[in-house]
Amino acid sequence: MSVYDKLKELNITLPPVAVPAAAYVPYVQTGNLVFLSGHIARKDGKPWAAQFGRDITTEEGKAAARAVAVDLLGTLHAATGGDLNRVQRIVKVMSLVNSTGDYTEQHLVTNGASELLGEVFGDKGKHARSAFGVAQIPLGACVEIELIAELA
Repeated sequence: MSVYDKLKELNITLPPVAVPAAAYVPYVQTGNLVFLSGHIARKDGKPWAAQFGRDITTEEGKAAARAVAVDLLGTLHAATGGDLNRVQRIVKVMSLVNSTGDYTEQHLVTNGASELLGEVFGDKGKHARSAFGVAQIPLGACVEIELIAELA
């Protein structure tokens, strides 16, 4: 099954590449690797501002991370020249989770993104990962995720 068939089955429409909010580009390719800049969680088109351990649950966070993964796929689609089937492997995901000092479920929040990448790419979606709790993310977003992929 092609990546696009899987996206259709999951009822996912890829968004356009977001316009950077500061002095960076959405992605950079070097050799066969493409590095996607961090994408923040959005809800209803606005930054999904919240802090884990204070005003958002882990389950809501999984949904936020999944939504970030959809946005990352939109950027990856652009980076591949419009063909996600060129993705050989999702290599690495790094997740920043806006958390209080006593919140310890960053890894579970990040599963929302990791699980979607596995659903879409199968074994090619299995990746190395880091999930960090941080005191704040730009615009107060609850989650920010970046991704590295290998292309054919």
